Amino acid sequence: MKVLQVHNYYQQKGGEDAVVENEKLLLRDAGHEVIQYVIHNNQIDGLIGKINTALNSAYSRNSYRRFLRCLKDARPDIVHVHNFFPLITPAIFDSCKKLDIPSVMTLHNYRLICPGAFLMRDGNICEDCLNDSAYRAIARRCYRDSYLATLTVAHMVEYHRKRRTWKSRVDAFIALTHFSKKKFIEGGLPADRIYVKPNFVCPPSDTSIDTDERCGFLYVGRLSREKGVLTLLEAWRDLDYPLRIVGDGPLRDIVERVSISKVKYLGSLSQDDVFAEMVRSQALIMPSEWYEGFPMVLVEAMSRGLPVIGSNIGAMAEVVQDGVTGMHFESGNVESLREAVCRMARDKETLKRMSEESMKIYREKYSPEVNLCQLMDIYERAKQVS
Repeated sequence: MKVLQVHNYYQQKGGEDAVVENEKLLLRDAGHEVIQYVIHNNQIDGLIGKINTALNSAYSRNSYRRFLRCLKDARPDIVHVHNFFPLITPAIFDSCKKLDIPSVMTLHNYRLICPGAFLMRDGNICEDCLNDSAYRAIARRCYRDSYLATLTVAHMVEYHRKRRTWKSRVDAFIALTHFSKKKFIEGGLPADRIYVKPNFVCPPSDTSIDTDERCGFLYVGRLSREKGVLTLLEAWRDLDYPLRIVGDGPLRDIVERVSISKVKYLGSLSQDDVFAEMVRSQALIMPSEWYEGFPMVLVEAMSRGLPVIGSNIGAMAEVVQDGVTGMHFESGNVESLREAVCRMARDKETLKRMSEESMKIYREKYSPEVNLCQLMDIYERAKQVS
């Protein structure tokens, strides 16, 4: 099968980029041909470039024509879109329909139904735009804290709702969890064309687990409010266990300056160094206060036999099985997080059992072999619809 991957890279590399690369290698290793149609946001140059991007982000005729030429040249069996925002635009789905080429889109975030993409506002969960006009987000500056930027994205959301793009021009959607599938259905996407396929990672070369040697806790991710970093730091003021923090983001200065003796900030690390931290930690802390999609760090932890202490909302509550592969705590609740950490730290037998269960469930649900079967099945279903 010839697969054409479509991806608009952001200026800062993120989890979506890793998924694109992982799936490309997965398909090629299985003998499929993969070609890519990619654009980088660093191509947005100066004020004129920003204005043009804003004016065309809902639908670009130039993008439609360019992609149509690409399809005529490549003649793929299927088009798999990971991100079209803001430069590629949904116009590419019209190109696919023009040539009767089936299309699939992975729903990495909630941008199709929420101008802010996270279903979050002012640090709290917000679902106001699911069943109401996305234009109400403008007054709240939900995207980049800007009226004009939010207008641009809200127009894109409403334009394609009215045009029925997601119901008539995309043959299959991939949701990362059953929770996110439910939210997209509430937001108007067709229930019969949304399939759940989580992210995956390759297994470690060494699958042995030595929980007796593990010490302390680990946070890996963006240093931002929605990730629960402030809640994490507040919880650790009364904890006597080591906490290592890996990542970068807008709250980096706060993390660097924090005066908590047991907290150590490691900065940004390579993937190999992150994996090394995982195998020496007792648990990964994921205190997110928004509806996570399916963070790569979560499945990376499971593949290393690392239990997860995660907030009890969204994908976290679904993927982390409380008492089996980790523990839940009440999102945003400092005391609830402290209690979960203390229980995990004191119970070595539970830690060992959770480590073994994490590896087991990783092999059953999140390995490359399982993921390839799921992906090919979705491609076949998209072909039947097209």
